[in-house]
Amino acid sequence: MKRKIVLLAIVIALAAGVVGAFLVPITVGGKEGPAKPGAPAYTEALKSSALPPVPPKFGGEIKPVEKESKVWWPPTVVPPKGAPNVLLIMTDDVGFGAPTTFGGVIPTPALDRIAQAGLRYTRFHTTALCSPTRAALLTGRNHHSAGFGVISEMSTGFPGYDSVIGRDSATIGRILVENGYATSWFGKNHNTPAFQASQAGPFDQWPIGMGFQYFYGFVGGDTSQWQPNLFRGTDPIYPYVGNPKWNLTTAMADDAIAHIKRLNETAPDKPFLVHYTPGGTHAPHHPTPEWIEKFKGKFSMGWNQLREQIFANQKKLGVIPADAVLTPWPDELKKWDALTADEKKMFERQVEVYAAYLAYTDYEIGRVIQAVQDTGKLDHTLVIYISGDNGSSAEGSPVGTPNEVAQFNSVEVPVADQLKYFYDAWGSERTYNHMAVGWTWAFSTPYKWTKQVASHFGGTRNGMAIAWPARIKDAGGIRNQFHHVIDVVPTILEATGVAAPATVAGISQKPIEGVSMVYTWDKANAAAQSARKTQYFEMFGNRGIYHDGWYANTRPISPPWNLGATPPTDVMNAYTWELYDLSKDWTQANDLAASNPAKLKEMQEIFLQEAAKYQVFPLDNSLASRMVAPRPSLAAGRTEFTYLRPLTGIPMGDAPQLLGTSYRIRAEIEVPQGGGEGILATQGGRFGGWGFYLLKGKPVYVWNLLDLKRVRWEGAEALAPGKHVLEFEFKYDGLGFATLAFNNTSGVGRSGTGVLKVDGKVVATQKMERTIPITLQWGETFDVGSDTGTPVEDRDYKVPFRFNGRLVKLTLSLDRPKLTPADEQRLMRTAKRNSE
Repeated sequence: MKRKIVLLAIVIALAAGVVGAFLVPITVGGKEGPAKPGAPAYTEALKSSALPPVPPKFGGEIKPVEKESKVWWPPTVVPPKGAPNVLLIMTDDVGFGAPTTFGGVIPTPALDRIAQAGLRYTRFHTTALCSPTRAALLTGRNHHSAGFGVISEMSTGFPGYDSVIGRDSATIGRILVENGYATSWFGKNHNTPAFQASQAGPFDQWPIGMGFQYFYGFVGGDTSQWQPNLFRGTDPIYPYVGNPKWNLTTAMADDAIAHIKRLNETAPDKPFLVHYTPGGTHAPHHPTPEWIEKFKGKFSMGWNQLREQIFANQKKLGVIPADAVLTPWPDELKKWDALTADEKKMFERQVEVYAAYLAYTDYEIGRVIQAVQDTGKLDHTLVIYISGDNGSSAEGSPVGTPNEVAQFNSVEVPVADQLKYFYDAWGSERTYNHMAVGWTWAFSTPYKWTKQVASHFGGTRNGMAIAWPARIKDAGGIRNQFHHVIDVVPTILEATGVAAPATVAGISQKPIEGVSMVYTWDKANAAAQSARKTQYFEMFGNRGIYHDGWYANTRPISPPWNLGATPPTDVMNAYTWELYDLSKDWTQANDLAASNPAKLKEMQEIFLQEAAKYQVFPLDNSLASRMVAPRPSLAAGRTEFTYLRPLTGIPMGDAPQLLGTSYRIRAEIEVPQGGGEGILATQGGRFGGWGFYLLKGKPVYVWNLLDLKRVRWEGAEALAPGKHVLEFEFKYDGLGFATLAFNNTSGVGRSGTGVLKVDGKVVATQKMERTIPITLQWGETFDVGSDTGTPVEDRDYKVPFRFNGRLVKLTLSLDRPKLTPADEQRLMRTAKRNSE
């Protein structure tokens, strides 16, 4: 027994000696201080204006032997003392008047919670479109300054429009991670250029390359919540396969909650930035059936009475002044009482699903907020909850659509067909649904216009709530200062005590163009003058300018639901200007342009100055032609594509495009014993695309025309085991996308003839009377050897439908139409007549 005690004492003594080695004083920020057991040194907050900081020189001593040397750990950067966690939330396509927090009838208790714990901002503005707003939110620079004058899918080769956030515009993620924050991003990422979204990279424009250490979400403008284009980091993942009740809205909250808890358990003292951007409520509107059930019959009053109800609620809440004017209903849209019984029935179903989606999205956000509280950190967390990245969306057409992809191809689905084929499925994985514009306009109450319209507050004014219980004490307060989304970054920087860097990775940074909103947090400053004095707005050539309480803007030439419009090319002079005194006119209801031309001219000059300063020029109001304009791509300039092995997940921006062109697909394969089955190649999915595959041994080629019609070529006999060559050739009858440069659509969506061959023998020939004119489903991909996402033909197969034989070689060849000089002259004459 004595021997055991002695040995135990020796072990304890040795252990104490080891621990003692870590308890000697070590350098902390250049000073002597006690070390944490087993931990390297910590430092104070960065004082340098350069990120990342220059690595310090070794501060210990190195002698020939370890016993004579002195250890030293490089200091670890931590945020300034007292810096809060940051939970930065932004929803999608939510009009000012939709949530209860700002007078709407759709319950948003999570947004209410933040507003009641903090402040409600009633004159906060976005850019009128999603990825431009998000670029401004991330960088604190205007959207053109950050390269996002439009969405990436419409980018052009000008600095303000190339969809590349320059290295001179570091994001809030990059700034905070270099200052010791744990940074993460969940949900929508619409700021990776469409031509850099493949697994070939580069990844510097992905969240993980923009300073966010963890990313769980989708890339692009929208995605199905049932079968999303989902990534963890840069790796595609498919958790929904075989799990029909899975929904991204819940799964994303689950992942964020797990991440927050993991951070708290592993590094409880490390502040975090969580950027949370769900897909709701951008189309498709995909709530679960349980949420839809909650809203049945809630909108039978129709959109005009709904608008009156929201307007009254807003005045009661105080989010608009008592003398605010409700702007008139537009002549372009039917009033509810003028609708047929079928229209009312269908439109009610559309809005019930939309309302369910907003309520569902807010509920899951509430779970994330509660997770922060559960860690005990909510009091010391700056929560910024922005309700929408632009106004309510009018991209669903005046009658709504079961397939948003059809609407972007200027194909409107009649109400009768919606009722017959989609009513019960609305909101399920069978639809890519969007609501009628009448509801959109109502959810913009009390303002005019909608998403895409940068000139009017219906497109740019979004509700926002900010809470930080440890700092903001005027709980439930309302703030009416005029602010813009570029003001969020400087607000976060001031709150955290982190300085905007002068250089990042050796690159000089553009100045932060926003102004901090921290001055509004104290109750004594509730009625302070707006720190933001001037702000320009521009989208698709439509524009506005705010300056010292005045606002001047152009009037939209074509409504945003007319996605195939060809506006006049004289962008500078074709638009009518309006003028408003916002100190007396909250809602842009009283146009003073005719009575005060001098003020209007002054405001127009200010717009030109701001536009020149922030890379807004050249103005461009084109729509469809920009969607198909040449831009960088892994497929750019290529007419021949060869694949020697299965390959999946090539995004639309980097894939070969078979719209508006002749083409040939040639597949050399070996069919196994027992028969061939599976995908050879496919692009798109359930809501638009094509597929080339073997089904029960027979070769099949299918064009899915926007889930409204399918054209099919099929061999009559199953292929025998062994080697075969399958070919599909398509001869297009139109002049292609080049015609859009002349504002002429005669070259797109035209007919063509397809021929299917097996071992050189024709087995099926068919003419397509129409083709998809502009775009396939953007969230789907080009796949070889199996199918990801959704199938182009549900009745034939389920994903992944891997080819069970051997793919020896697959070649895709394009033969794009070439305009002759005579074609160009004819198109120029047509364009001239159309503009007169």
